[in-house]
Amino acid sequence: MHWLLLLLLIQGCSTPSYLAKQGWGQLKIQWNGIPNDKVLADPKISDEIKFKIRLIEDAKKFFEHYFTHKGGGIYSKTTFLESRAVTWLVIASRPDRVEAHEHSFPFMGSFPYLGFFGKDDAKDFAEDLEEDGLVTWTRPVLAYSTLGYLEDRILSSFFEFDEVELVELVFHEMFHTLFFIKDNVDLNENLASYFADALLEEYYLDNPTLKLYRRNQLGHKVLGKQLVRMALELRSEFDKMRPNLSDEKANDHTKRFVREILLPVIRTTCAEQGWVDDDCPDKEAKWNQARLAALLTYEEEQDFLTDLAKSKELSLRAFLGQLKTWYGEWKKGDQKEDFTSYLRRQKS
Repeated sequence: MHWLLLLLLIQGCSTPSYLAKQGWGQLKIQWNGIPNDKVLADPKISDEIKFKIRLIEDAKKFFEHYFTHKGGGIYSKTTFLESRAVTWLVIASRPDRVEAHEHSFPFMGSFPYLGFFGKDDAKDFAEDLEEDGLVTWTRPVLAYSTLGYLEDRILSSFFEFDEVELVELVFHEMFHTLFFIKDNVDLNENLASYFADALLEEYYLDNPTLKLYRRNQLGHKVLGKQLVRMALELRSEFDKMRPNLSDEKANDHTKRFVREILLPVIRTTCAEQGWVDDDCPDKEAKWNQARLAALLTYEEEQDFLTDLAKSKELSLRAFLGQLKTWYGEWKKGDQKEDFTSYLRRQKS
C-alpha cells in the first residue's frame, strides 16, 4: 500500500511563494471537481473508470456506517488531473543519517517531507536542499488527504489502483478525517494503514477477491520488512562509524551498502515473486539515505500497532475508542514523552 498522508498543502509555510503555489494547486483541484453523477452519465468515460467511482462511493458509505462517521461531501466529485500524479513528495536526510529531515510549520507542527503540485517546484526544492548538504528523494504521489479541512475529490490518479487497493485507499484516507494526532506523521500513517487493512476484512468478508489480494500482498510485506531491517542496519553502521563519519564517507558507504547488500535482496525477491520492470524497485540510482528514511517513517510501527491491538483483545471499533481515550489522557498529562512512546507503555 502506498505510504500516503501528504502534508496539508494550504496550511501555511515559511515562504509566501510556497503557500501561494500549493494553495493555488489545491484550489484548482477543488474547482475542477465534477459531480460524480455527471461523470457516470458521460458516455465518453470508460466503464472501468465508472466502476471505480462507484466502488469508491460504496467504500465511503461502508466506512461511514461502520464507524458512524459522516464524511460529508468527500469523494462526491471527481477531478481529472493533467498528469499521472497529483503531487510530488520531497524527503531529505543528512548524509550521515537515515532519518527524515523535518520541516516545522506554525500551529501545525513538524513534517518529515514537503509536497508540491508542480514537478518542477519539487525538483527545485530538492536541489536547494542538496545545496545545503542534504540527500533527497522525490517521488510521485497518487493520493492524499486534507484531513477533513476540505471535501477531498476523487482524483484520476486513483484509477491507477486495482480494486482492493482502491478500497483500502478510501479507508486509509478517510481514517485521517476520523482520528488525527498533531505533530506525529509516522503514527498517523501507520494507524491509518492498520485500520484500513483491518477494515478490508469486514468489507470483503470471505470474498475470494480479498484472498487473492492477500496472497499478492504477502510478497510486498516480506520485501518491506527486509528493507526496513536493512535501513536500520545502515543507520546502526553510521552510529558505529561516528565521530569519524564525514558526509563524503557516508555517501560512499551508502552506495556500497545499496550495491552489495540491498539490491541483491530486492532482486532475489523480485525473481521469486515474478516482478519485472517498474514492479521491481531495483534501480540503484533510486536508493539513498532519504529513501531508506522514508521507509522507516511509514513502516516502523506496523508490528507494534498489531501487537497492541491483539494484547487488548478489542474489536476494531473498540480499539479506536481506546486510542481516543489514551490520546485524551496523554494530552491532559505533561507530555514529556511523545504519544507513540505513551502507546508503547499501554501494551505492558
